[in-house]
Amino acid sequence: MPGSIQDQVREPMPGVVYAPSADLKRYLDAGVLTRETMAEAFSASFRQHADRLALCGSEGEYSYGALDEITDRLAAAFLRLGLQPLDRVIFQIGNCNELVFGFIACLKAGLIPVCTLAAHREQEIGYLGKHSQARMHFVQGDDAKFDDVAFAERMRESIPTMQWIVQARGAPRGAASHLRELIESVTAPQAREIVSRIPRDPFQVAVFQLSGGTTGIPKIIPRFHNEYIYNMRAVAAWNGYRPDDCLFMPMPMMHNLNMGCCFGPFLLTGGMVAVATSLQPEALGDIFKRYEPTWTAMAGPIVEKLKPAIQSGALPLRRLRGVISASNAPALRQLLGAPVRHIFGMTEGVIMLTRDDDPQVVQDTMVGAPVSALDQVKLFKIGTEEEITEEGVEGECTFAGPYTIHGYYDAPERDAQAFTSQGFYRSGDLMLFRDIGGKRYYQFRGRTKDVVDRAGEKVNCEEVELLVSRHPAIVATAVVGMPDKVYGERICAFVTLRDGAQAPTTAELGAFLEQAGLAKFKWPERIEVLGELPLTKAGKLSKPALKEIIIEKLAAEKAAA
Repeated sequence: MPGSIQDQVREPMPGVVYAPSADLKRYLDAGVLTRETMAEAFSASFRQHADRLALCGSEGEYSYGALDEITDRLAAAFLRLGLQPLDRVIFQIGNCNELVFGFIACLKAGLIPVCTLAAHREQEIGYLGKHSQARMHFVQGDDAKFDDVAFAERMRESIPTMQWIVQARGAPRGAASHLRELIESVTAPQAREIVSRIPRDPFQVAVFQLSGGTTGIPKIIPRFHNEYIYNMRAVAAWNGYRPDDCLFMPMPMMHNLNMGCCFGPFLLTGGMVAVATSLQPEALGDIFKRYEPTWTAMAGPIVEKLKPAIQSGALPLRRLRGVISASNAPALRQLLGAPVRHIFGMTEGVIMLTRDDDPQVVQDTMVGAPVSALDQVKLFKIGTEEEITEEGVEGECTFAGPYTIHGYYDAPERDAQAFTSQGFYRSGDLMLFRDIGGKRYYQFRGRTKDVVDRAGEKVNCEEVELLVSRHPAIVATAVVGMPDKVYGERICAFVTLRDGAQAPTTAELGAFLEQAGLAKFKWPERIEVLGELPLTKAGKLSKPALKEIIIEKLAAEKAAA
């Protein structure tokens, strides 16, 4: 029924932009959205797979049945503290079993996790706590380098709504309630009865994720129960996750990539999730040796840590049947001897993936296609709503669909810039498409603002970086514009080198790029060598930091001249 209460949220939250009821009805009628919440979906999976292992690793193993009981008891304990459904909970915790306990328990209690990072500090936690009106701060408790309990106590003084602190691990201290004691405070039968009384609304906010921007304070992204379930199930179906699979994904579990495409879909499928609490090569290798994962997602730093063990044959890779990576499929395929699937995705919505049966050029150089038949993708000329319909032409990628947001949380000014007049989300990403064998595939080309303006010629940094990184002496590179009186900007490449390698001169790099077919005006005109590229607290490359470095160097050189 159009406009029916069954197709709309029952109690809208202020500041949240909900999907139009007509859109929800269309997706419900198509069968992609359901009328179940994340708590109901996970609970059903836990019951179905009760005897299978859900979590494994160096800190113990938990069956789905045990995970179901633990999270019931913790959910009830959260509510007994005084929390109410729709209260927000700041998560500031690294990967561990307790993170999963807390996350699922919040969903069962109707609480909304705010997915911050363990590395966040006063600026981010203060802003996000106030902006989300968080009531509880969930911290790790055993970080040897940072007293997060004391930090949470300080933040409670500055966040007006903050009342409770829960410590997940380590010796109990300070004003925090301890997760272990909370679980033990409620029996399983009591917990089930308490949790059963929580109202469920599939159209309500389930999780507050964060935007992945490289500058400024992250924006809050509301993800809703039934659309986030669909996101997870669509990825699971696309990749063919199975109950006998084992996942090794050491990147942050609170990131959307892990939550929405890896551990979340696995827990809905009945697979086993290997939890890595340490990123030391020995610890990561031990998980591989003990559990022999069938699926993994590895960023460059993790690959470098494991490369010696992989190349020596010390890591058992015989069961590995899928590797998820943002890029570099040919090299990873050769290193790991397993199929590699390129992924493109954003916390705001659309996920694209390649498949093993895609044409080789797609698997090697493109990001595939959207995982849902109802995802809509349009390319526009930058800064306009003039659609690009020609193959091979770059444009800004925009999205709409059943799991793409309609607005950030309480950010109307940002929403006015982030969405087209037709409601498509402006990703800020450059893409092009090609139609091959009757199917449309997309290629990521960089960011719309990640360009160097060299005498009016816009040079896409991503394009240059991909080619420079292929130089045999170079491990990683980042290209930025450096100020120049004549050209406006010239191109500077920051690089990290392989052990024992010497940096190429600009002439040598130019010759290499000429062989690669790159136009001369795109060649770096300066090379700076760093031990490592600077990162933001979210673990992303910080180009503003690189620009500051080159500006300071140029100023020092000018002063010395």
